[in-house]
Amino acid sequence: MMERYRQVFRLTSLLLILSAAACDNLRRAAEELIDHRPPRQRYVDALANAGLGNTALATDWTAAGDRALRDAPLVNSPYEEQGYLAPGEPVAIALRIHVRRGQEVTLVMNLPGDTSTTLFLDAWSIDSGPEPILSHLVSADSGERLLRVTPRRDGQVILRAQPELLRGGRFRASLQVAPTLAFPIKPGTERDIGSRFGVPRPGDRSHHGVDIFAPRGTPVVAAAPGVVSRVNETSLGGKVVRLRATLGNSLYSSHLDRQSVSSGMQVAIGDTLGFVGNTGNARTTPPHLHFGVYRRGEGPVDPFWFLHRPRGAVARLVADTTRLGDWIRPANGRAMLLASPLARADTVAPLAQHSAMRVLSAAGEYFRVRLPDGATGFVHSRFIEPADRAIARLPAGGTILSRPVANDGPSNVVAVLALGDSAGVLGRFGEYVLVRSSRGVAGWVLQH
Repeated sequence: MMERYRQVFRLTSLLLILSAAACDNLRRAAEELIDHRPPRQRYVDALANAGLGNTALATDWTAAGDRALRDAPLVNSPYEEQGYLAPGEPVAIALRIHVRRGQEVTLVMNLPGDTSTTLFLDAWSIDSGPEPILSHLVSADSGERLLRVTPRRDGQVILRAQPELLRGGRFRASLQVAPTLAFPIKPGTERDIGSRFGVPRPGDRSHHGVDIFAPRGTPVVAAAPGVVSRVNETSLGGKVVRLRATLGNSLYSSHLDRQSVSSGMQVAIGDTLGFVGNTGNARTTPPHLHFGVYRRGEGPVDPFWFLHRPRGAVARLVADTTRLGDWIRPANGRAMLLASPLARADTVAPLAQHSAMRVLSAAGEYFRVRLPDGATGFVHSRFIEPADRAIARLPAGGTILSRPVANDGPSNVVAVLALGDSAGVLGRFGEYVLVRSSRGVAGWVLQH
């Protein structure tokens, strides 16, 4: 009997231990659920808690993320960029794009062959004013390589990707803008839209939707998943179906010839709600669907951008991706540092011949480059050449530095050109020249 009591005691103790462990796991899980900090911020705070937050590497990493936001180039959809994130250098990449309310923008970061690197993906809206203010919109879950953003108003959005410290490699960034709703007539396209939002109507009214013309009896389908909230008939709208969409919008379809759903039904994208007609105050017009989008507390909003699918294709990659990470220089005096890879991009600055730049990535005909002072921009690949052939030579005696910065301490000194050694000049930046010695040592030398 005593042995049985011992067994029961041991079993009870084990259950208590397991219960405590389970509670501890539940507590940690609950803490993660209620921790609303973006993953990147949690990472920064973890570095600080480990006593690493003030190290040069961590502060440079944070600064690289801030600089990427400040220098984010404006691009068009669809867009693709291929590049190299050097693991030993704190880097980040950001893109800026104009998005209309009703559209969503998706950024996909692909690191071929790498499944272990943690990427931090974040998006901000830009509040216009004398000093633009960034408002954080959303972050991807930790480890995700895809970020989807649906802004609540028209404006520009910045999307940034940054790998964790000391990680990186080759990447392919793809950006796409798309409508958040499917087209509500099947078959049909936006070319069938004949009347836009806001057009004046009799009685001091304005058009609170778009009119999509189609033959009588064409199926009207759910443009989003949701629940049918109303099926009725009114003097203006005729036969009407209202759908409470899971995206937070109320979708309104009117002038139907007949309805095929009932209130309370749950529908998926593409399910038939009814059929095109001209009931209500549309009796004297050709059959069409009046389609509206409503937001609670706001009323009607323009549905066009919820349906419009931007046309275009990714620019064919012409810039030589074998140059990723290499030093390049203008081949002549025609090269300009541009703010973005668009044909009509603003000019940041003209580039003197032989100015040294490092290739970060390639998009279409352009290289994204970083100058020795950290400034970034784009340069047309037609106007550059590899910085691998010496344009002059330096005699022995010069001090080779890792960066073109004076008085940066002894850690900046790479080597001294010894007697009998010389260096070929590969590029220039201000008072410094980029060199490679006859013994293969590369760096910067101050020219007096």
